[in-house]
Amino acid sequence: MKRDKLGEIAKLEAQKCFHGNVMGLESNIEPIINLFPKWSLENWDGKWCAAFVYYCCMKAGFNIPVKFPDENIKCNFAGCSAWESWGSLPENQFYYPAENNSFIPSKGDIVIFNNVFLNEPHDHIGIVLENYDSYIVVAEGNINNVSGTVKRDKNKNIRGYIRIPDDYNFVK
Repeated sequence: MKRDKLGEIAKLEAQKCFHGNVMGLESNIEPIINLFPKWSLENWDGKWCAAFVYYCCMKAGFNIPVKFPDENIKCNFAGCSAWESWGSLPENQFYYPAENNSFIPSKGDIVIFNNVFLNEPHDHIGIVLENYDSYIVVAEGNINNVSGTVKRDKNKNIRGYIRIPDDYNFVK
């Protein structure tokens, strides 16, 4: 299953310690941001969580364009809001708001957060690795400008989930 593969890849990629310009180190996020050629490295510093998710999706074999060609999706997949808009499209319908109590997150699901770093809606995103009663374990890019794996409380800040079908394939 591609979603299981996405979870495995996200875990491995998060452990590589990708980072922006932190701790006096030069950024090593080029493999992630090179998928989005219009920005410079300086533009990405501290703003690459959604690009990390896209990077992992590509490595897992999901065929998703950098910018989805629909007027309802205002930005490319380097923006958290694009993921929610894309998952909510009538032809997709694989976005599940946090209030949907029948949805049970699992490995390889994408989770969108509110108010994690910027006090704004859909300001952070990651990939679910494990699900427990009160928390999830998530692989994330850009946790204070460094990739990693974190435990996130389910009662706090989760906006919703995206479960990409294993057979999803973008067709123009």
